[in-house]
Amino acid sequence: MSIDPASRLTPRHIALVATALCVASLALFWPGVAMYDTVAQYKQVLSGVYDDWHPPAMARAWALLAPLGSAATPMLVLQLGTYWLGLGLIAAALARAGRSRSAVAIIVIGLLPPFLGWQGVVLKDAQLTGALLGACGIIGWYRLAHRAMPRALWIPTALLLAYAVLVRANAVFIVLPLVVTLAPRPAGTVAKIITGLIAVVVVLAVAPVVNHQILCAQRSGVESTQALFDLAGIAARVPDGTAIGLTRAEAETVVARHCASPFFWDPLGDDAHCGTTMARLRALPVGTLYLTLAGSALHHPIAYAAHRFAHLNSTDRWLVPLHWPSAAPPTLSEPNTVGLTSPNAAARHWESLTAMIVETPLGWPISWIVIAITALATGLSRPLDPARDPARDPVRDLATALLVSALALEASFAVLSIASDLRYHLWPMIATAVAVVLLADRAPPRRIARAGIVVLLLVLASGGAARVLSPPPPQTYAGMLG
Repeated sequence: MSIDPASRLTPRHIALVATALCVASLALFWPGVAMYDTVAQYKQVLSGVYDDWHPPAMARAWALLAPLGSAATPMLVLQLGTYWLGLGLIAAALARAGRSRSAVAIIVIGLLPPFLGWQGVVLKDAQLTGALLGACGIIGWYRLAHRAMPRALWIPTALLLAYAVLVRANAVFIVLPLVVTLAPRPAGTVAKIITGLIAVVVVLAVAPVVNHQILCAQRSGVESTQALFDLAGIAARVPDGTAIGLTRAEAETVVARHCASPFFWDPLGDDAHCGTTMARLRALPVGTLYLTLAGSALHHPIAYAAHRFAHLNSTDRWLVPLHWPSAAPPTLSEPNTVGLTSPNAAARHWESLTAMIVETPLGWPISWIVIAITALATGLSRPLDPARDPARDPVRDLATALLVSALALEASFAVLSIASDLRYHLWPMIATAVAVVLLADRAPPRRIARAGIVVLLLVLASGGAARVLSPPPPQTYAGMLG
């Protein structure tokens, strides 16, 4: 009788594989791909002058690690190291439990080009993904064995979670749902929801203090972008040009110059295009600006809803044309004069492969949202294991926390989002993939599985039809600006 080689996998084997893949990933992407945002942050590191357009936590961490390596290399090591640490620990925990195929599947998730390709770009999204996977890996290694995490590991885990919260402005909608769901108290679903909402409000209030007072970042006006984006979107959809918050002349200019793009807010920030149109609003105090937006949304709820749905469809990449921009990671670093160079030809080939794969449903966030909802329903319906602690199922608990975290971020995009880059969805996509593997030890309820498959097929069919029937979009940044 043949023996399945996978059945002989041990945590030691997984550790060796994960370490080898981490080293190989570093060699592939060295010294890291730098985007426009990367260059801007590195200039802050070199100058010692920070602002809050990009969360300053990453620039400060970069400055701290700069003595360990030149240019972007310390940050590349950080994000790929934590990425493979987290996936390796989860895979090793599954191998320890005798789930060898699931352990292999977790490693394969880490190798998927849309995930690993973006992890080779030195960017806050990759830093966020690495930090969260590192923290989840540490927690999962102990949780999946029904063991309490040693107190000595609380500090590195807390640091990873705190860094994740600070490294992206919207990470609060990821990290806090994850932590509250994993926490033993409060126990009830309603209590957890209330606790999570309170925690989100508190962190949103505290984060500016941390950025400006502790990290000493100058104000850049970034907090106004969401309101400007939504006000322009409403104005473009009010037929008579009398949108609350904009003058008739401003509203007419928004329409005439196509300033309101569902794809991103950038036309409103470009002075040569639409930036001057919003100058009066941009000069308002932030509180006044958002009160103006609230009044406009209340007076024009249909226009506001249509604007938000158009953007949500764009960022979820559902009913969009083929080759919807900003899906694939760049193959070369942004031209710069600060020493951020590009990886070798092997990395460019990898990113070219990624560019092909992101055009498939693997690169459609909407498909992952359907899978996440289906998996969450499966996990919540999962009976507890009476052979162990009857009140706990660590596999279900960890999978549920990952899925709640993923869906909480996706839900936040319905109200708080101004751009359609695929990288903003990396954590929900990876978290969903890992959760599905965790829950694969038991067959899902047929009713839930069938409903999920039907909805997913409808999404794929409609998304595929939109890509076939829609005219191709511009493939340059200037073209998307209009």
